[in-house]
Amino acid sequence: MNSGVPFGLPVDDALAADMRERLAAVEELLSQSVTSDDPLLAQASKHLVDAGGKRFRPALVLLASHFGDPAAAGVVPAAVVVELTHLATLYHDDVMDEATMRRGEESANTRWTNTVAILTGDYLFAQASDLLAGLGPEAVRIQARAFARLVRGQIAETSGPPAGADPLKHYLQVVADKTASLIAVSGHLGALLAGADPQTVKTITDACEKIGVAFQLSDDILDIASESAQSGKTPGTDLREGIRTLPILHVLASTDPADARLRELLGRDLTDDALHAEALSLLRAHPAMERARADLRQWAEDARSDLLTLPDIPARAALTGLCDYVVSRTG
Repeated sequence: MNSGVPFGLPVDDALAADMRERLAAVEELLSQSVTSDDPLLAQASKHLVDAGGKRFRPALVLLASHFGDPAAAGVVPAAVVVELTHLATLYHDDVMDEATMRRGEESANTRWTNTVAILTGDYLFAQASDLLAGLGPEAVRIQARAFARLVRGQIAETSGPPAGADPLKHYLQVVADKTASLIAVSGHLGALLAGADPQTVKTITDACEKIGVAFQLSDDILDIASESAQSGKTPGTDLREGIRTLPILHVLASTDPADARLRELLGRDLTDDALHAEALSLLRAHPAMERARADLRQWAEDARSDLLTLPDIPARAALTGLCDYVVSRTG
């Protein structure tokens, strides 16, 4: 067994070799796509590409393509399209969040300016669109609809749930739109452009969306439960910033008098270190954490159930292994 997919998922040697070869082709085309005659734009565009990353979305495109012809001409460009789109959203996210670091490096908005970061994100969107135009009108439509979902998800997160709406339902819709939509597109484009049959394309798309939701929910749990920076952020970052993620929403929905102090803290400014530490400690010990883990397991299991209806090939084993990984990473 060898590994040619993210997170060290075990796959057979043939699939691993194919993934390594095609991911190398993705890297080459990705590098070409962020070039520019303008020195500043070239430097800013390569900033996040050169910082690395798991290339999770391109890997999903490539895995999905194995349910058709993985050597089909549009597969590698589609993988680059989804990665460029993802990277572009990171430039914009860092501006909105006033972030100072990204992938262990100074964020583009900090290194240059908000204006440069926003325009760089726009440039990457444009480069993705240029590649996408060569993949046909259906691929363009899929990407456009996903991009609309990304924007709707960001606006919904910013505005919060409307009066009378269920906060948990609202949050899960934000997660689906803002995070899972592009992960779903990765599977969709990979299978579609490889010539998989329509039912297979739909099954992979649905499963990848569920995996995308599960990944975000696992990040929610890790942000609270992890003692290290396993989540890629300092533990309790969401709590400090007042972001109401899945475990927090479960606490706020509780009417148990024993939760009164924690609910009070969750309604306060937790930038104070002492209050933040108290809230984090209470939250880690709260049954809401296990409820959140149960929600995560259900999303992962639903994705697995979809995948198990597909042909039993090594790519399916890699994708079901991803369902295991997303649960196991939270302990």
